[in-house]
Amino acid sequence: MIIPYHQDCEKIAMGLLSYMPGEKKVKKLQNTMKHYREDPDWQLFFWKEEDTIVGVMGIERDGNRAYLHHLAINPSYRAEGIGRKMVLALGSELKETLCATKSTTAFIESCYEGSET
Repeated sequence: MIIPYHQDCEKIAMGLLSYMPGEKKVKKLQNTMKHYREDPDWQLFFWKEEDTIVGVMGIERDGNRAYLHHLAINPSYRAEGIGRKMVLALGSELKETLCATKSTTAFIESCYEGSET
């Protein structure tokens, strides 16, 4: 289930985002979080399985498009199809068309293979 990011869950978001290859350094991670906090076009979403937040997605809204910049899943929940569920749910929930960025293209394409969109 998709739930909107709340600032009181910032440490959870930072922990999940730290699984992204480009977000390993604390300073970079802090700057990323600042960007999501301060720019209204950038938004984070959590993914919840049962009662546990297991993933995070970050988008940038630009007109009729939303670019997926960040997608990270707790390693304990990987290889269960959660990433695909996250992308498909986000794509259907947004008013904008969900688009990939350089770092998310391959994953998004794999999510939509074989699904009717």
